[in-house]
Amino acid sequence: MDEYVKFIKRIGIVGISNILISISGLIFIPIITKSFSTADYGVWSQVNTFVSLVPNIVNLGLPFTMVRFLAAEKDKNVIKKSFYSMMLLVLASTLVMSVVLLVFSPQIADALFDGSLQIMYIVIAISFFACLDLMLLSYFRTFQQIALYSTFLVLQTYIGVVVSIALTWAHQPIDVVVLGRLSGFLLVFIAMAVLIVKELGFTTKFKGLKEELKFAIPTVPNNVSSWVVDSSDRIVIGVFLGSAAVGCYSPGYALGNLILMFLTPFAVLLPAVLPEYYEKGDMDTVHTFLTYSMKYYLLITVPAIVGLSLLSKPLLYILTTTIIADSGFMVTPIVAIGAMFMGIYGIVNNIIILEKKTTILSHIWITVAILNVVLNVFSVPYLGIYGAGLATLFCYFFAFAVTVIYSKRYALLPFDYRSIAKIVIASAVMGVFVMIANPYGILNMVIVIAVAVVIYFIVLFLLRGIDKKEINLIKGMI
Repeated sequence: MDEYVKFIKRIGIVGISNILISISGLIFIPIITKSFSTADYGVWSQVNTFVSLVPNIVNLGLPFTMVRFLAAEKDKNVIKKSFYSMMLLVLASTLVMSVVLLVFSPQIADALFDGSLQIMYIVIAISFFACLDLMLLSYFRTFQQIALYSTFLVLQTYIGVVVSIALTWAHQPIDVVVLGRLSGFLLVFIAMAVLIVKELGFTTKFKGLKEELKFAIPTVPNNVSSWVVDSSDRIVIGVFLGSAAVGCYSPGYALGNLILMFLTPFAVLLPAVLPEYYEKGDMDTVHTFLTYSMKYYLLITVPAIVGLSLLSKPLLYILTTTIIADSGFMVTPIVAIGAMFMGIYGIVNNIIILEKKTTILSHIWITVAILNVVLNVFSVPYLGIYGAGLATLFCYFFAFAVTVIYSKRYALLPFDYRSIAKIVIASAVMGVFVMIANPYGILNMVIVIAVAVVIYFIVLFLLRGIDKKEINLIKGMI
C-alpha cells in the first residue's frame, strides 16, 4: 500500500499541474475571443492543432519508448547512451521535418492560416522545439522526477500564455500573438537541456536502437491516429464551414475536453510504475494499481461530465461571446462523454502495452482515424459542428470498446462495478441540485459548484463509495 500512497501523491502533483495548464487555456479564451474576430480565433486554434500533430510523427514514438525501456534501468552509462541515442535520432528527424514544412509552407498557410506565411514560419519554429521538449520531458517522466516534469509543463504553458496575453493587450495582430507560444517552448527547452546535461554529462558513445524502434514505430500510427480523432474535426470544419465555424466549435470542445486532464496523471505515471512489477511477475500489484486508478479517474470525471454538461452554456457566456456560446454549448456534453471513454481507454491500454503488443493499439487507432475522417466528412456538411462532436464521441467509444476486448485476453479488467454504480448515483443527485440552482454569473457559478461538490462527496460517502481511509489519503496528499 505504501507504493500506492506514493503513486497517489505523484498523481496529485501531475493532476494539479494539468489543472493549471487547463485553466491557462480558459484564461486566454475570453481574452482572444473578445480581442479578435471569430475567424482569427479559428486561426489560433488551427495553430495549436497543427503543433499538437507534428511531435506525434517526428518523435517516432521514442518518448514513450524511453519510459518503457529505461524506467527500471539503474546503470547510468546505459541510461546515458540510450537517452542521447534517442535524442540524436529525434533531432535528425525534426530537422528533416522542418525542411519539408518550409518547402510546402505556401500551401499549408493557404489551407490552415488564411495564407499567412509569417504564422507558418513561427509554427515551424514552435514545432521544432515542441518535438525536442517532448523528449526532454520524457526523461523526467521516465525517472519519476515528477516535480520537475510538472514544473516544466506548467512553465511551458504559462510563459506562452503570458507573452501571448501581453501581445494581445499591446494590440498586435494574430500573426504576432502566435510568438507567445514559441517563447514558452524555447525557454523551457533551454532550462531542461541544462539540467539533463548537468545530471548525465556528455557522451560520444551511442547504441543501436533496433529493439527500441521495433517497439516505438508501431506507436506512431497510434499517436497520429489519436491526433486525427482529437483534432482533424477542426480541419474538416474549417474546410467545409470556414474559420468562423472553427471559432464557434473550439471553445465548447475545449470545455468538454477538460475531462482528459484528469487522465493525464495516470497516463504519465502508470507506464513508468507498472513495468517494474510486471517484469517481476507481480500481476496482483499491477491489477491493484490499475483498479485504483480507474476508480479515482471515474470518481472525478463522472461528476465533472454532469457539471460541465449542465453548465456549458453559462460558462461559455462568461468565457466567450454570445454568438460562440449560443452556437457551441451543446458540443461540450458530447465531447465530455467521449473524453471519459478515451480516459478509460488510456488506463486499460496499459495491459496491452505491458505485453508489448503495441501493434494491436496501432491497428485500433488506424481504424479509428479512418472512421473519424469519414464520419466528419459526411456529418459536418449536414449536422454542422455537432456532427464533428458526435463523430469524436463515437470514435472514442469504439477505441475504448475494442481495447477492452483485447485486454481481457491478457489480464483482469480494472473495473469495480459497485464503486462505479455509486459514483453514477452520487453524480445524478448532484446534477439535480445543479439543474434546480441554474446559476448565471461568475459568483453564482462558483457558489453552486462548491455546494455541488460537497453534495456529491456526502452522497458518495453515505453510499460507501469512498471510505475514511481514502478520504484521509486524499487529505494527506493535499
